[in-house]
Amino acid sequence: MAAEEVAEPQERHFHIRWDSILGHGRQKDELRRLLSQGRLPHALLLTGPEGVGKKLLGRVLAAAVLCEHPADGAAPCGRCPSCRAMESASHPDYYELLPEVRGKGTRIIRIESIRELTELAARYPVMSDRRVLLIDEVDLMNEPAANSLLKTLEEPPGEVTFILVTAARSALLDTIISRCMPLAFGVLAREDIAAALVKRGAAGEQAAEIAALSDGSLGRALQMYASGGLERRDSAIRFLEGLRSLGMTTIWREAEAMEKWGREELAEWLLYLNMSLRDMLVLYEDGSSPLIYQEDCRARLAALLPDFPVRKIFLLLACVKEMQKRLGTNVNLRLQLEGLFIRMKDVSDR
Repeated sequence: MAAEEVAEPQERHFHIRWDSILGHGRQKDELRRLLSQGRLPHALLLTGPEGVGKKLLGRVLAAAVLCEHPADGAAPCGRCPSCRAMESASHPDYYELLPEVRGKGTRIIRIESIRELTELAARYPVMSDRRVLLIDEVDLMNEPAANSLLKTLEEPPGEVTFILVTAARSALLDTIISRCMPLAFGVLAREDIAAALVKRGAAGEQAAEIAALSDGSLGRALQMYASGGLERRDSAIRFLEGLRSLGMTTIWREAEAMEKWGREELAEWLLYLNMSLRDMLVLYEDGSSPLIYQEDCRARLAALLPDFPVRKIFLLLACVKEMQKRLGTNVNLRLQLEGLFIRMKDVSDR
C-alpha cells in the first residue's frame, strides 16, 4: 500500500477548530492542556459510542500537534501552512488508516496495513517536526495486525503521535490499551443534536424526533436525516404491528426486498426494532413515563402491548441481537432475514 493509499482522505476538507466539534468540553480542555504543557503522550486511545465525534476530534488534535505554534495554547492556529494543509486534507505528515473490505468479506485492518503505516511513520516529516497517524475503528484489526501495532507502540519509529479511535475498547488487547492514554467520550445531548440538525435545514419537530432516535450520536442523526431514517423507523414499527399475521409468502417477499438495502441500512432497521421493543418495556413499567426514544410513537407502541407480554419482548430482543451480530459477518443476507422473520413469528405465536 503506497503512502497515498494509506492517507487518502475521505473528505476534501477537515474541520480543525476545537469549537467545530459538538460537545465534549472536558475532553477538549484536557487535550489542549496536555498540548500546551508539552505533555501529550505518543499514543492516545479515543473511546466511546459511534458517531459522537471521536475521529473528528482526533483530526483537530492532529492539526494542533502539527501546527507551527503547538505550545502557545492557540493551536491549531488555522493560519500557518501546516494548518492550511490539514484543513484541505492534504497534510503530508498526517495519515489515516481505515478498515478495508476485500470482495464480499467483512471490514478489517490487516497486518500489511499496519506494517506499511509503521514504515511511513519512520520516515522524516515533510512539513512539521513529527508525523501523526490516526487509526479509525482500530478494534477491527485481526490478531496479526494487533500484535504488529503493539510492537510499534512499544518502540515508536521516530517522532510520531498515534491516535487510535474505537467504539469497542473491550475488543482491543489489554497490552495495546496499556500503551495508550485513554480518553473516553460520552453520548451527546439530544438538544445539541437537534440544534445541529436544524442548522443543516431540518424542521424543528423533525430534528427533535431524529435526535431522540439517535442514541446520542450526531453521526447517526445525520445519516438518518440524509437517508429518511424516520421512514425506516416507521417500517420497523409496522413490522411489529403485522408480526402476528405474517405469512411465509410475505416473509419471502420482504426478505428479498430488504436484501437490496445493504448492511448499513439493515443495521439501522434492526436498531429501530430494538428501540421499539425497549420502549415497549418502558411502557410496561410505567405507562406515564417518558419513553427512552420514541415519544411520538407512544400510542402505536402501547397498542402492541396486549399481544406482546414482557417475556415475548425479551425473546424478540434476543432475536434482534443475534441478527445484529450476524450482520457483521459474511452471511447470506436474504437467508438470515428469512430466518429472523420466522423466529420472530414463532415467538409471537407462542
